[in-house]
Amino acid sequence: MAALFALQETPGNPRSQEKKGRGSVNINMEYYRVFYQVGKLGSITAAAETLCISQPAVSQAIKQMEKALNSRLFIRTQKGVRLTAEGELLFPYVERGIENLLDGERMLRRLVDLDMGEVRIGASDMTLQFYLLPYLERFHGQYPNIKVTVSNAPTPETIESLYEGKIDFGVVSTPFDARPEVEALEVRKIRNTFVAGNKYWKLKGKRMEYEELKELPCIFLEKNTSTRRFMDQFLEKRGILLEPEFELATSDMIVQFAIRNMGIGCVMAEFAREKIEAGELFELAFREMMPEREICIVTDRKNSVSPSGEKFLRVLQKGHSSGGEIL
Repeated sequence: MAALFALQETPGNPRSQEKKGRGSVNINMEYYRVFYQVGKLGSITAAAETLCISQPAVSQAIKQMEKALNSRLFIRTQKGVRLTAEGELLFPYVERGIENLLDGERMLRRLVDLDMGEVRIGASDMTLQFYLLPYLERFHGQYPNIKVTVSNAPTPETIESLYEGKIDFGVVSTPFDARPEVEALEVRKIRNTFVAGNKYWKLKGKRMEYEELKELPCIFLEKNTSTRRFMDQFLEKRGILLEPEFELATSDMIVQFAIRNMGIGCVMAEFAREKIEAGELFELAFREMMPEREICIVTDRKNSVSPSGEKFLRVLQKGHSSGGEIL
């Protein structure tokens, strides 16, 4: 909780002028903050830790407040403290006042964040390179003062970061498992492809069965990636279990291994397009096409998105509604 005001630990604080009796009472606003935390937490120690002040300072503030109001507000118990009847009467009014102040502070920060905030995004190499990058360029041009942090990780790790509130949203690829509170917006179709170098030229143009891959060295991504999971699920449904010769962390490395004739690589087609057009690789053809999958933007309803993150999401959603064009 952001500190709207700092408690002075000097008992003789001149701002704290109390008046006894039934008339109006001028109590240091900081004392109400202490009262709120002690009442909320039921502990002087916990309140001191939350407010980042000493326990004696908390006790002194409560004592001064009780003196000013001519009322006992707390009773000590074995577990800490609890509100008296007078304290329970006062607490909801103080609670509303403190929460209103904090709401005002949050609203002010929302306005400031539009120019000076931060966007935290989770994305894999693939979704970053072949979807997110042009939007990052556009957003930075429009809002140069907003900091953009991209956490580069496979889809399962990105989903976990979303749960933990470490990112505003993720850009992931299917398939993935997610809790019901996660909302996914499909923004682009993608497909996997098997590629090979010149050593396997005899396979070019041949209509293959996936079973034949068992007799060939294969190069796949690690199992904690959506690309590998999609391929494994597709093949397992057809009774095919492949053990690759190489498991690599990035699709770019699979392309390089395939160019060097170290085996048959499986990557998202965009990663291999340039090398296929240059004649360094070719796509294997199969009697049954592997279906397309999707790139998705994911958010978590249980975790709020920063104002800057919401602004970036609107840019992405606008691009999606225009057919993927960067407007």
